[in-house]
Amino acid sequence: MAEKRANPAGVAPADDPTPADPWTDVAQRLGTDLFLELQPDPDAGRRGRGATRRRALIEALRSAILEGRLPAGTALPPYRSLAADLGLARGTVSAVYQELIAEGWLTARQGSATRVAEGSSRPPAMIEESSPVTPSAIRHDFFLGQPCAAMFPRTDWIRATRRVLTETADDAFAPAHPQGRPELRSALAAYLGRTRGVRTTGGEIVLGTSVSSALELLSRSVFGDTIAVESHGLPFHWQPLERGGTRVVPIPIDHDGMVVADLEHSGAGAVLLTPSHQFPTGVALSPARRMQVVDWARRTGAIIVEDDYDGEFRYDRDPVGALQALGPDVVIHAGSMSKSLSPAVRVGWLALPPHLVQVVLDAKGIREPDASIVDQLVLAELIDTGAYDRHIRRSRQVYRDRRDALVAALDEIGLELPGIAAGLHAVIPVDHAEEDALVHRAYERGISIVGQSLFRHPAADPLPSGGVAVGFGTPAPSTFTTDLRALTALLADRAPA
Repeated sequence: MAEKRANPAGVAPADDPTPADPWTDVAQRLGTDLFLELQPDPDAGRRGRGATRRRALIEALRSAILEGRLPAGTALPPYRSLAADLGLARGTVSAVYQELIAEGWLTARQGSATRVAEGSSRPPAMIEESSPVTPSAIRHDFFLGQPCAAMFPRTDWIRATRRVLTETADDAFAPAHPQGRPELRSALAAYLGRTRGVRTTGGEIVLGTSVSSALELLSRSVFGDTIAVESHGLPFHWQPLERGGTRVVPIPIDHDGMVVADLEHSGAGAVLLTPSHQFPTGVALSPARRMQVVDWARRTGAIIVEDDYDGEFRYDRDPVGALQALGPDVVIHAGSMSKSLSPAVRVGWLALPPHLVQVVLDAKGIREPDASIVDQLVLAELIDTGAYDRHIRRSRQVYRDRRDALVAALDEIGLELPGIAAGLHAVIPVDHAEEDALVHRAYERGISIVGQSLFRHPAADPLPSGGVAVGFGTPAPSTFTTDLRALTALLADRAPA
């Protein structure tokens, strides 16, 4: 004889939900959502329908747990809420919960939610097969292209968020215009003009999520068949261009930046540059070549795209203005908040020549995935109140101190760092033959560095000398000294006497 189980609600089970049940209206507004695929027997008669639904719910919950969709510790909806969602009797769902608790699939405590029990999900071997590998062996992180996460201006961000959520009109949270919020476009136009010399207006700025996504958008709308890039640069520059259908041609670089004379014979209808701080070498495009590339674009009808990489983090050299100021009719100025604030803030922009604004908007689309409207409003508030400027100046001083500490530590072991007057990384010169081995030894010691060859376009020739790139902005403040000591020890083993 089947054992009677207590019903937590004190309600007798029923095969079908009561048609007019006020609790159903309440339960549909409570609890949490849970998707379950119920497979009842279509041939079951009315008399056996309750038992069939009960079995279907048990199997659906077991499958969700075994497949990992309901990991250990997950709180299930209250049985009355789930019953209302699934159109089942409350007694049926209550009985299912009680049976799975008895079998060890679920756990329940008085006054707490029913949860998935520990050890009830799929076997560890199955989890290991599908889980991504994490670099847990890295103890000294000098990863490139990101700021120190601990320096994110949390207090300013919270204050700005509270203000914009309190004062912004309701229509700001409706579907957005593809160009982005006018508050941030206007704030950016003023900021870029004041700090980088960019000649633009809020009406000529299009907001997005990143430089990478912006490049793919431009490759679908503005560029011709071919674009020139620096022979050594960021893979996330040329890869989205190729995804957008544009052929990429690498142009050599030297101590003055891209060799602009080679553009004349490249057949390219556009060029992508990092003129303020070339990545990875750190050199700035010389004044003569700046004028030369703008003249080339005007003569040929080409377009220049300027990624203002690390433009805000300069230390001991005169500010290098944006290339766009020399040719706002032929230069697209691209930037993002990924290094000045955080890669987690997914906001980027294009300052476009006026005749390209509508072209880009048409390609972008009305409901194209875009930067969070709340983030756009918060950033506008940070810029307008001066909080963003204060954050940049604080950050610049911290990174200058770190740069100086790195230069001094390597000077003690006979290594000199070129191209480090700006930015958040340094390239330490080594022989080509030694580059891969040094990176391998670094990882063996738990140090994350990158070989310079990683940034060479596959169709480009190597630079005259090799190197390893070190992101000195990444380490946490509490570990920077220890991290720097580990890096210095690694390099001292191979440094010349």
